[in-house]
Amino acid sequence: MNTHWYAVYTKPRWEKKVAETLAKHSIENYCPLNKVLRQWHDRKKIVHEPLFTSYVFVRVEEKRLNELRRITGVLNLVYWLQKPAVIRDEEIVMIKKFMNQYTDVQLEKTLVSVNDVVRVINGPLMEQEGNVLAVRNRTVRISLPSLGYIMVAEVERQNIEVIVKQTNTKNYA
Repeated sequence: MNTHWYAVYTKPRWEKKVAETLAKHSIENYCPLNKVLRQWHDRKKIVHEPLFTSYVFVRVEEKRLNELRRITGVLNLVYWLQKPAVIRDEEIVMIKKFMNQYTDVQLEKTLVSVNDVVRVINGPLMEQEGNVLAVRNRTVRISLPSLGYIMVAEVERQNIEVIVKQTNTKNYA
């Protein structure tokens, strides 16, 4: 059985309902729930909110993907390059471990992606260009080719600008 993790896009605020329905249909799924302390005027309470709004991860065979669209609350699959996006097992394991260890997790969109070409705009490496190797909380790991060597530096995000956004250039005929 060759299964992969995929992401389904759900109706707003239907993540938990979709996860329950998928489970009833014997479809392995994962809806990461964030433990958040909410305060009302008279009390405080820990609530479980979906970490990724409008997304649930499912592990199925590719031939069962059409079946997912018929689940109440599922709007569509998430696509990458005109194909359902496959999520690596390691990423799901990492999310599960992270969610087990931390509460009130915040997601941040990043304008910098791995393989982007960037220029350092401030600091001792000013005007140097390089490729993004990794994006961390406050820093970006950049390889800076110079004199036939690759120097690797961690630079604060506010000190770089993206020159070339990495895109996949495969042509489908």
